[in-house]
Amino acid sequence: MDNEYKNQDEEQENSLETSNQAELNDEKADDKERELDSYGEPIENPDGDEEPKKKKIKGVITELIIYAAIIIMCVCVVPKYVLQRTIVDGTSMMNTLSDGDNLLVEKVTYRISDPKRFDVIVFYPHGRQSNDYYIKRVIGLPGETIQIKGDTIYINGKAIKENYGKDPMTESGIAEKPLKLANDEFFVLGDNREISDDSRYEDVGPVKRKNIAGRAILRISPLSEFGTFK
Repeated sequence: MDNEYKNQDEEQENSLETSNQAELNDEKADDKERELDSYGEPIENPDGDEEPKKKKIKGVITELIIYAAIIIMCVCVVPKYVLQRTIVDGTSMMNTLSDGDNLLVEKVTYRISDPKRFDVIVFYPHGRQSNDYYIKRVIGLPGETIQIKGDTIYINGKAIKENYGKDPMTESGIAEKPLKLANDEFFVLGDNREISDDSRYEDVGPVKRKNIAGRAILRISPLSEFGTFK
């Protein structure tokens, strides 16, 4: 009988030890969970380790650097190499464009190919060292011979068909006689040819390829005229 009571006591002691160990394990698990936030990342470091804080600061700094790089690209790189807003000043391109029109000029195409006939381009008539720019239409291409007789434009001795001119031309300028374009030159005219200062006149003349900034592709304002144009 004594042995029976003794065995019961030992079983009770073992059961109590097992129960205490389970409670201790549960407490440790709860402590560990409290060290984690909802994403499974430590929210505190009991040992005083500063590594998580350093990683967080490093992440914030990296984000700031990325945002700064994006802003610099938008402000500096995009306008210089990709896309730029330009405002029409004057009426030399009427009826296609009007004074005050806001245009988008893209600069990528002409880095890989040459301007085409009848493209509307933005260029620097006095070189890129000047801030002045003109908006005109390409008529003559490199190597061609241009001549204007009355209201007719001849390229390599053949009259071209085009109806961009607002009014008939009365001034031929330097193209009154055959004008041979160099391999890097373009002959441009404004659509409002009676008032346009363009390649017919010596102060502009044929436009060098290096002085062409880009191609006007879209009118963004006024909103009533929003869209592409030819």
